[in-house]
Amino acid sequence: MESKFPGYRRIDMETWPRREHYRYYRGTLKCGYSLTAQLDVTEAVAFARTHGRRFYGCFLYAAARTVNEMEEMKLMTAPDGALGIWDTVHLNFTVFHEDDKTFSDLWTEYHPEFEVFYREFQRVVDTYGDVHGVKGRPGQPPNFFCASCVPWLDYTGFATSSVGEPALFPIVTFGKYTEAEGTYTLPVTVTISHAAADGYHTSLFFHKLQENLREFGGGGPAPV
Repeated sequence: MESKFPGYRRIDMETWPRREHYRYYRGTLKCGYSLTAQLDVTEAVAFARTHGRRFYGCFLYAAARTVNEMEEMKLMTAPDGALGIWDTVHLNFTVFHEDDKTFSDLWTEYHPEFEVFYREFQRVVDTYGDVHGVKGRPGQPPNFFCASCVPWLDYTGFATSSVGEPALFPIVTFGKYTEAEGTYTLPVTVTISHAAADGYHTSLFFHKLQENLREFGGGGPAPV
């Protein structure tokens, strides 16, 4: 269906296969869930070290690419209240401040080509990385998803809680990567409303993310 918001496709609730699930988990049982998986990041770690890139930026690209490959991860309510799917969602990510041990949210535009994405990511960090406060960069667009890192811990489970309805957009959290016998693994968590995605969709997200992380082998991700 047409929408007055550019890049936003309204969902026809009369024909959408998930309409009953959406209404149930948005009305009767307002719940979300967090799912954690260990992913192989050996190729991404090697790429970052060889090419002088931050692993953080490499992983964020893979996560943003995966989110943008799945309609279930781009489901949102538009400012006019209509449910729909964005063509593209951008990245909201966190930076840590060593001086006072707080963090700030920054955002950067998603681009399917890694080099373009990484340059913009680095520009945003260089420009706004030292700005303190919850929101370090103003002007965050409505079409976004969240990513954050807990680099001090190789965890096995992670959960968040919220008051009211869980967010439709995914929150991707990852921890400290560790090495065993030449293989680097990383805990990754996806938190999302059950109205937006079921276990099938989140599992598919992890499989796609693993594929995108492996593309850092052999010179880096190919243009989409």
